[in-house]
Amino acid sequence: MSPAGGGQAPAAAPNGSRPGGAPGEGGRRERFARLVRAQRIWAVAAIHGEAERLERLHDRLGRAWERGDRLVYLGNFLGRNAGAARTVDEILGFRRAVLALPRSFAGDVAFLRGSQEEMWQKLLQLQFAVSPRDVLQWMLDQGVAATLQAYGGDPQQGFAACREGPRALTRWTSALRAQLNAMPGHSQFLGALRRAALTDDGRLLFVHAGLDATRPLDTQGDAFWWGGRRLLELARPYAGFRRVIRGFDHLHRGVVEAEFATSIDAGCGFGGELVAVCFAPDGAVLQTVSS
Repeated sequence: MSPAGGGQAPAAAPNGSRPGGAPGEGGRRERFARLVRAQRIWAVAAIHGEAERLERLHDRLGRAWERGDRLVYLGNFLGRNAGAARTVDEILGFRRAVLALPRSFAGDVAFLRGSQEEMWQKLLQLQFAVSPRDVLQWMLDQGVAATLQAYGGDPQQGFAACREGPRALTRWTSALRAQLNAMPGHSQFLGALRRAALTDDGRLLFVHAGLDATRPLDTQGDAFWWGGRRLLELARPYAGFRRVIRGFDHLHRGVVEAEFATSIDAGCGFGGELVAVCFAPDGAVLQTVSS
């Protein structure tokens, strides 16, 4: 169902070493999304290829949508379940519905890279790995097999290519890229994912799994995807943000609010529900929908 409201202003890229700072390097413009003048922000937890749940969630989210809302998908669209390609199609379709509303802009919807998307990107470069067979096996154990199959790949062919060497691996990954490119919009979507999103007033930071509280935002690196096990234990605001909101929790505990962080993963892809939470500009939970 199409959303009922609309956005208000175009998004600007973040700059400087923190929100509102002096202009920084151009690379930051590509790594982080900024949510501008948001009246409410919807955050969608990890999906893990559960396309049918996402379709139902979008129907409910569309009915709850109001003008001035913003939307952040917190990564792990892919992996674990067979509906990876269908999930991306559904996300792209809902984005089009949001942008079709009056006074809506591209920056009203943001997409973060999750650990599954990070692994998929590395899989497409497997020929450069030091121990490609071990890397492939580890990725498959983490749920990449479902994504691989969704885009026409065969894990056994991958292992065979690992035995044959870099040229065979290059042919295999090139074939995967061709399959990905054959899906309209998928390659562009996966290539444009951001590492984190923040509100333009610097109060809220949205991440996939977590962060390293001892490091600046610009140097988090893999902590966005593989950190976060102690995010709810933050003892003080991180980098001036009032609240950090994450979409993947290794324990899948649902919506959990701590003093300076909120986790919203209820276990979609692991037998649990898919959750979207609506936040006020100060980080208060206003509404939750699930499927």
